[in-house]
Amino acid sequence: MIGRKGKNISEANGFCFEKEGERKFLIFRISKEEYGLDLSYIREVVKVKEVRALPHSPEWMEGVTDLRGHLIALMSLRRRLNLKESEDPDRKMIVCQIQRRTFGLLVEELGEILSLPKEKILPVPEILFKPSGRELVSEIAQIGGRMIPLLNPERILTSIEDRSI
Repeated sequence: MIGRKGKNISEANGFCFEKEGERKFLIFRISKEEYGLDLSYIREVVKVKEVRALPHSPEWMEGVTDLRGHLIALMSLRRRLNLKESEDPDRKMIVCQIQRRTFGLLVEELGEILSLPKEKILPVPEILFKPSGRELVSEIAQIGGRMIPLLNPERILTSIEDRSI
């Protein structure tokens, strides 16, 4: 379902159809921690092949990779979120597209796709915001006993541009 090569995840199996008042998220794990990303930003999910590091790039920028003839900047979410080191040879790349910009986010394990009613999605308390306003997690999903941080890819993109390669 998620890992089909070249499949646009937002169009696959009717994922683009949302019930009113609900949002859909791809849940994934990094260093055994769960995170979510709104499906509307996700173009596809593919297995990571060769990655070429670039000099003078931030520590959390893994480098670039070729995706069907297009170079994609690849960010290590594990490093960007300051999570524990984990060497997973079977990493996946979530290809995101925002404002005609495409970039990849490295994750270690794919989870499920969740459709959440808006009342289960809560904003992060303002006291946790950085003064720069560039926080990467803007909401928390509450599902049963789980609290899943929801990443804000627009702010991730801004952090990439602020530290351009």
